[in-house]
Amino acid sequence: MMRVRDGDAAAFAELVALWQPRLVTLFVHHVGDHATAEDLAQEVFLRVFRARAGYRPTAKFTTWVHTIANNVASDLKQRAYRRRERGVPMSASASSSAIGLDQLAIAASGLLPARQADRSEVRQVVQEAIAGLAERQRMALLLAKFEGCSYDEIATAMRLSVPAVKSLIFRARDQLRQALGAYLDEDEAARGGDPAGARVGEAD
Repeated sequence: MMRVRDGDAAAFAELVALWQPRLVTLFVHHVGDHATAEDLAQEVFLRVFRARAGYRPTAKFTTWVHTIANNVASDLKQRAYRRRERGVPMSASASSSAIGLDQLAIAASGLLPARQADRSEVRQVVQEAIAGLAERQRMALLLAKFEGCSYDEIATAMRLSVPAVKSLIFRARDQLRQALGAYLDEDEAARGGDPAGARVGEAD
């Protein structure tokens, strides 16, 4: 990024090649649509390029990029809100939940199905749970569980305090646990095993 700041076009191309897959995947998990995720990733790179002259290595580059990504995601939410206010129908990509978060959500909530369920069944159940998460809860959870960011890094990227980040992630996990609990109860009942609640306690 220091080379990019100094006007090195080749360095910027390297940066895009290195970060594009990560950003696209992050946004796919966040908005549930690959085309929209690619557009959002391009917006991040555009903002990185525009801000290159003022870049200072005062924080980790990953935190800086995640801050921009969070801003881009927030801007998308604001645009969708304004469209709803004007009565403009939202596109499927803008309104979709976080498709592709099945494994992440289950791991984050500390739950694992007692049997190997059909993938489409798991995906449908978890998508419904993810759809109920608030925007900031989902982003905090993604940065923690998918990007491997620390609480401090997430707090910087989302402009929140560390306790606020911990609260977001705790509430996201708790909400997912409650939403998926009924599914696991049914699964255990079908097997004649222990209640899901006992497994939740073990997982925590």
